[in-house]
Amino acid sequence: MAVLQKIRVQFGLAISIIIALALLSFIIDPNTLGSALQSMSSKYDVGQIAGKRVSYTDFQENVDKFTTIHQIATGSSVQNEQTQIQIRNAAWQDYLDRYMLVKNARNAGVRVGEDEVVDLTTGSNISPVLAQNPAFQDPETGAYSADALRNFVQEATSDVDESGRGKMFWNYLQNAVLTQKYYDKYGALFVNANAMPKVFTDKAVAEANATADIEYVSVPLNYADTTVQVSSSEISAYYKVHKEEYKQNAGRDIEYVVYEVTPSAADIEATSDEIESRLAEFGSTTNVKAFLLRNSEAPYSEYWYSRNELANNLSSDIADYVFSGAEGVSPVYKNGEMFRAVKTIGSAMVPDSVYVKHILLQGADSRHLADSLCGVIAKGGNFANLAALYSVDKNSADGGEMGSLGWFTQSYTIPGFESVVTAELNKPFVLNTQYGSHVVMVTKRTKPVAKKQVAVLEKTALASQDTFNEYYAKANRFATLAGGTYDGYKRAVDSTGVYSHPMNNVTEATANYGSISQAKEITRWVFDNKPGKASNIITINNNYFFVVAVKASREEGYRDVKDVAPGIRDILRNRKLVDLAVKEVSEKMAGLETLEQIAQACNGTVNTATDVAFGGTGMPSVEPALVGAVSVAPEGQIVGPVAGRATVYVFKVTGRETGSFFTEEDARNNEKQKVQYSAQMIVPTMMEYDDVKDNRARFF
Repeated sequence: MAVLQKIRVQFGLAISIIIALALLSFIIDPNTLGSALQSMSSKYDVGQIAGKRVSYTDFQENVDKFTTIHQIATGSSVQNEQTQIQIRNAAWQDYLDRYMLVKNARNAGVRVGEDEVVDLTTGSNISPVLAQNPAFQDPETGAYSADALRNFVQEATSDVDESGRGKMFWNYLQNAVLTQKYYDKYGALFVNANAMPKVFTDKAVAEANATADIEYVSVPLNYADTTVQVSSSEISAYYKVHKEEYKQNAGRDIEYVVYEVTPSAADIEATSDEIESRLAEFGSTTNVKAFLLRNSEAPYSEYWYSRNELANNLSSDIADYVFSGAEGVSPVYKNGEMFRAVKTIGSAMVPDSVYVKHILLQGADSRHLADSLCGVIAKGGNFANLAALYSVDKNSADGGEMGSLGWFTQSYTIPGFESVVTAELNKPFVLNTQYGSHVVMVTKRTKPVAKKQVAVLEKTALASQDTFNEYYAKANRFATLAGGTYDGYKRAVDSTGVYSHPMNNVTEATANYGSISQAKEITRWVFDNKPGKASNIITINNNYFFVVAVKASREEGYRDVKDVAPGIRDILRNRKLVDLAVKEVSEKMAGLETLEQIAQACNGTVNTATDVAFGGTGMPSVEPALVGAVSVAPEGQIVGPVAGRATVYVFKVTGRETGSFFTEEDARNNEKQKVQYSAQMIVPTMMEYDDVKDNRARFF
């Protein structure tokens, strides 16, 4: 121990921990220690595939790569939540392809050679990954263009692309082509290996075309029989045999209280006073755009509104005021905690959509050239021919006519083109945008309708700092009373009278609590704490104060037998009731010669069913146990008892028919559908075989 103390002094705490773990391994079972270390490290893994760990750092690097690929493919760096989810899914799928699909395909003998990849990317057998990519399609015909691909590859692999983004995208495409081919070949092993011998086809056709008419008596189980019991040992034995059916993901049962910060009456009144104080300046200002920038939550907009659009976007009261012809600033309209006042800044007859053509010019002399082309077109020059000669945009050819952009609306237009909705028909003019100088002409439009441009002074009542502090104080009082325990939490609920929200089976993927979204911080706290614990204040979106308590915890693995015992007891009791009913019906029908006699003895009735068939694809008219028994029963004889799910049957086949409606082709198509379904299960089955663990929900 003196040596250990010396090492501690000289090398510090970190190495002491390593030495301590080494010493501990002499007295702890190595498997236990290894398991503990694995658990500590795997907690920070995004997942595991076929024994390979995917660390958070590695996964994030892959996400960054696919983010760049997305930017290259779309030309946009905008990422909303949905886009981020798609990018993370693509990054995860990339790991599944590399560590699982390709590995298993190669183990099965599947190979994709270099010559094959060359043929799929630049040869005569182009992969759909490239052929269906809009970047490599002819703008006029929409067909795949080898020249477009060739030009892209030359530019991407040349020294001109100093950023390396083109090369990255080309490498991504080649890998996508290779992976898709592995999917195709591996799937073909299953689809093409399936063959349906004629003897099986004939049997399927015969079974589907053979139908029977029956009479039957159904005797329901006696669930009120208290003599039928299930023992604990029977439950344990069933659980042991069927344990795989009781796998579970990690989950938590919780309760929570939430304090939503909402504006007080004083806050709402202050906002009302504030907007009222701005009305005079709003009415007199000559620079509406600058005024709204300083004073309004709604930005200045040149959008032309119809009456219905105003009513739907703002309110019917505002629409009525604007289209009444009133001048000046409107009264203040209140909608919940939002206040609005408007004034009309323009009136016109405006179409809903217009058909637009353009010629895009770039370079130092682009504006001068645009003016010249405008003059040529105004004197009768052919717009399409000039677009073909001068336009930088070679992709816009709606209807096959160069320069035609197609139909635009106010909501669907090129940035900078908003004014086209009020442009004169067939009169060329120049627009300058971030892309260059455009010669623009509107050639068609829908019927113009009365529309208005409005400026909107908008204010939403927000909670003041005093209000915020008041709600925080309430939440803090509750958290203090709870004292960090579930028992304390329950006492706090009783003493404060606040509503406690129960929520069972919270998983690591849970992000919404009631109507409150983006609350993953709560989930992380829940999974970092044990049952019986209560949280301090957890603030979400700076607008909600949560106090959370953990009631129960279920770890990933198998559900405890005591938790599933009620369900198992029902299954086993039902089996015993079926056996008992079969025995009782068998005894009661002994010596009886007709179904009517049996029905009377069993307190049942005689029912009928027609066209009962064992084969085919339709839904059976009676339950499967009875269908199977009918298919092999002799005609005219009483058969039974037959055990169903909750009923025991006694029946007689009264007639059989053989049709020809189900053909060999139907049988083959039916089998083909089964094979296609099986092929869809390849990846899920692989994931189970390779013990794939997806922990992304823990982090995102």
